[in-house]
Amino acid sequence: MNIQPRLPRETAREYALRNIKHNIITLALEPGCLVSENELSAALGVSRTPIREVLSELSKASLIEVLPQKGSRVALIDYELVEESQFLRSVLERAIVALACQGADALDFRAVAENVKLQRFYLENHAPERLIELDDAFHGALFALCGKSRTYELQRGITTHFDRVRRMSLQSVADTHIVEDHEALLTAIRRGDTAAAQDVLTQHLSRFRIDEAPLRETYPNYFNQTSGR
Repeated sequence: MNIQPRLPRETAREYALRNIKHNIITLALEPGCLVSENELSAALGVSRTPIREVLSELSKASLIEVLPQKGSRVALIDYELVEESQFLRSVLERAIVALACQGADALDFRAVAENVKLQRFYLENHAPERLIELDDAFHGALFALCGKSRTYELQRGITTHFDRVRRMSLQSVADTHIVEDHEALLTAIRRGDTAAAQDVLTQHLSRFRIDEAPLRETYPNYFNQTSGR
C-alpha cells in the first residue's frame, strides 16, 4: 500500500477511507486481492473499528466484497458500474463545459493551457503517474473556473469505478488520446463553441469503452467476466 500522510483534524475513519480508496483507485490494492482488517489497521496505524466501518462503506459502493468465512476482497471491475460512473461525469462535465463556453471571454485560461502543455511533455516522456495527476487537475480546473469546485469534489467521491479503468488505460494503452482530447476541448471552450466542446468531452469520457478490449487482454484477472459488452 501507498500510505498518504494524515491531514490536520482528519479523523481516523476519514484517514482510513481516503487511503484505502486511493489504493483501490491506483491499483496498489489490485482488483480481486484479499484485504485484512488487521493488516490495514497496522499499515495505517489506526484501530480496527474505523477500518471495519470503511470496508462496510466501500462494500455499499461495490468497491469491496465481503466473503463469508474468508474476510473481504477488492471488487473486480464491473463495466456496468464503470458506465454509470462515466454517465455521471458526462452529465456534470457537459454542464461545466457549457458554463465555461458562455463565460469564455471573461475567464483566465492561462493555468489550464499550461496544464495541457505539461500533459504533452509527460506523455512524450512516458510518465503516466504525472499524466494522471494533470488529467485530474485539468478537469478540476474547469470546474474551478466556473466556481464549482465543491461540485467537482462531490463528483470525484462517486466515480471511483471509472477512475480505476482510466488509470489502467493511461498506464497500458499505448495509443492514448488524452492530451489531444484536452487540447481540442480547451480550444473549443476558448472560442465559446459549446456544441464542439461537448462533443469532444463526450468522446473523451467514452474512450474507456474503446479501451476495454486491450485492458481485458492486459489485465484478464481484474475484470468481472460477466460484465462488459
